[in-house]
Amino acid sequence: MNGVILRWPVPIGTTINAQYYKKVLQDKLRPAIRKKRPGLLESGILFHHDNAPVHKAQAVTDVLAGFKWELLEHPRYSPDLAPCDFHLFPHMKEHLRGQRFETEEDITQATKVAIKNVDKCSYVHAIKDWLQRIEKCGNNGGCYVE
Repeated sequence: MNGVILRWPVPIGTTINAQYYKKVLQDKLRPAIRKKRPGLLESGILFHHDNAPVHKAQAVTDVLAGFKWELLEHPRYSPDLAPCDFHLFPHMKEHLRGQRFETEEDITQATKVAIKNVDKCSYVHAIKDWLQRIEKCGNNGGCYVE
């Protein structure tokens, strides 16, 4: 709710598999949490990611269990319930619309600026909106329609 903790551009040609995701969690996300939100790792993490196969892989669930993070369930067949999809990405698209990029570095810098331009207060609204969407999905027998 306090904004983006980690912005990690995946190198071109990289296959996102369980081992890659596990490494990002261990080597990038966890240190970023320690740096940007001191004390949060000790007080407890509520962690949410969608139910993509790479997120459900044993290697990933093992590393998250080792972190002792509490995992929030994601409804089956509802990839559109990820807060990035309905909150962060639309804000970034507004900022990036109409631009052309010459290099990968140009894209990386532009997305960094776009993320910084997202109003910090909007993250609280996004989480509340997400909770309402999750509740709507639960009330609709596990299906989500917006």
